[in-house]
Amino acid sequence: MNIQISEVANLPSRFGNFIVKAFKQGQKEHLVIYKKDLDETPIVRVHSECLTGDAIGSLKCDCRDQLEYALKMADETNGMVIYLRQEGRDIGLLNKINAYALQDKGLNTIEANHQLGFAADERTYEVVTFILKHFDIKQIRLLTNNPNKINSISGVKIVERIPIIMKSNKYNEDYLDVKRDEMGHLL
Repeated sequence: MNIQISEVANLPSRFGNFIVKAFKQGQKEHLVIYKKDLDETPIVRVHSECLTGDAIGSLKCDCRDQLEYALKMADETNGMVIYLRQEGRDIGLLNKINAYALQDKGLNTIEANHQLGFAADERTYEVVTFILKHFDIKQIRLLTNNPNKINSISGVKIVERIPIIMKSNKYNEDYLDVKRDEMGHLL
């Protein structure tokens, strides 16, 4: 895997004082947000980019709530958030907006992806294994609802899966139902 690694930098935030390091994989630049004194078995959140949720606060998903919760947990427990640049389950922003348009016409998130020629979820997690190895992390407590993440992360022992269940709203109830019922998320 050809990955460029940045220097480390301090990142004070409203969630705590963190250290950050970037990992460039091809055209994708991932960010690791972590505490200086990582726990021996840190809580790790693998979070895929969601511009509409993370930055704009879209109510169509639970991404921002999950990210904010994960950052608070990382601060409180000396943990880590691995922020992967895999917008829209890795179909990209343009296609994600096109999928939103199809959802506005009645398709669910999976049907919209399929209509655009994509799988329900295009994400991969090999870079996570690389990142954890870089930090010499042998075991983690994984903050996730996604069984695909559990099954895709190798090279470390996942000693615990910690659920990250956020309160639903009228705009994301159906989306969360599809994630649970059709994608196997543990909600």
